[in-house]
Amino acid sequence: MNQIHFALQVFAALAVVLAATTVCGRLAMLVRQPRVVGEMVAGVLLGPALLGAVAPGVQAQLFPADVKSTLYVLSTIGLTFYMFLVGSSLDHGLTTGPNARKASVLAVSGIVPTFLLGAGTAVIFFDSLSPKGASLWVFTLFVGGALSITAFPMLARILQERGIANTPIGGLTLVAAAIDDAVAWAFLALIIAVGASGSASGALRTIIGAAIFAGLMLTVGRKWLAKLGERAERDGKLSRDLTAVILLVVLLAGWFTDYIGVFSVFGGFITGLAMPKSAVVRHELETKLTDLNSILLLPVFFAFSGLNTQVSGFGAGGRLWFPLAVIMLAAFAGKYLGCGLVVRAQGYSWRYASAVGGLMNARGLMILIFINIGLAYGLVTPEMFAILVAVAIVTTAAAMPIYRASLPDHLEARADVKPTPAPVR
Repeated sequence: MNQIHFALQVFAALAVVLAATTVCGRLAMLVRQPRVVGEMVAGVLLGPALLGAVAPGVQAQLFPADVKSTLYVLSTIGLTFYMFLVGSSLDHGLTTGPNARKASVLAVSGIVPTFLLGAGTAVIFFDSLSPKGASLWVFTLFVGGALSITAFPMLARILQERGIANTPIGGLTLVAAAIDDAVAWAFLALIIAVGASGSASGALRTIIGAAIFAGLMLTVGRKWLAKLGERAERDGKLSRDLTAVILLVVLLAGWFTDYIGVFSVFGGFITGLAMPKSAVVRHELETKLTDLNSILLLPVFFAFSGLNTQVSGFGAGGRLWFPLAVIMLAAFAGKYLGCGLVVRAQGYSWRYASAVGGLMNARGLMILIFINIGLAYGLVTPEMFAILVAVAIVTTAAAMPIYRASLPDHLEARADVKPTPAPVR
């Protein structure tokens, strides 16, 4: 009977999460924001920010500790498959040719200034916002890395919806964001290995294990998965058995990387990178996995993030407003100015530079994954977690307004223009 009662609790929690994220996602779209912005807000509203403040008894009944643990497991599965889909959707052809060098420069211009500014803010607020007994350099590396992220999947969706994904400016931004994310996940794996292992030998084992896994998956694993891709191409579809094999590989990869200490999303992402670039495989995976994952499992992750977001420090006269303002400014300025100036130097107008700077500031779901992993490993305090959640929502919500202000419709229609030499002053 207790199991039945627990199942009812989980179903009720899932129903509330699904309803809240769907409604808020729809509202976000009505105000011309990406759906993910509304879903992120919904997660926060289900936590202490609204539901916990207005009806703490209801929240406690909906999300008791054992239900939260179940939500954590479901969200981890969802994130692992989400990162698998992100990795499998990356077009390796975009990272070669003449566009690759410009995109790499743009990616670096977004990562380095933001990382340095983020690390600087972490040093400033180390005494007040770092976990007890934390290492200064691990904390600064984590905060700098979190702020350096750009949400590649969301950016790809925005550019496709606007019809400019295949224009020079769209392609440049898309490839830069892909490089940005790949670097961020490798960096996070390194931070966790060092920060959560507790010893130099433990960190070394984790780093070696992750390197061996990535090397084998991207060589031997890629060749083996290519055979599955060839079979799918011959059949014109991905059979039930082949789909089961791929899902099993993703689950095993997630289990292994979690076991060695770099979290399951790393395993999912690397497995995605190893997938064959087959149109049939890509279409079948997106058809079979995307809806369930994006409609149900990822909203569970947003809810879990919201339940962990403590807002007590944001009340009137709260002590978190000043660090939030400083960290928000560092996050925005690093991406906007760093990327914008490089785009301008590559020959595009200031309007195009501003548009790219705004888009590269969209951190979306990716930073939430990053900081949730950090919270799970004790690398950040709940207060710093809450600040970074606010940064995620605000910078993502600001991306499209900045883009539209920089490139109105009549200019966006000309987004395929080639860069022209910048005037010499």
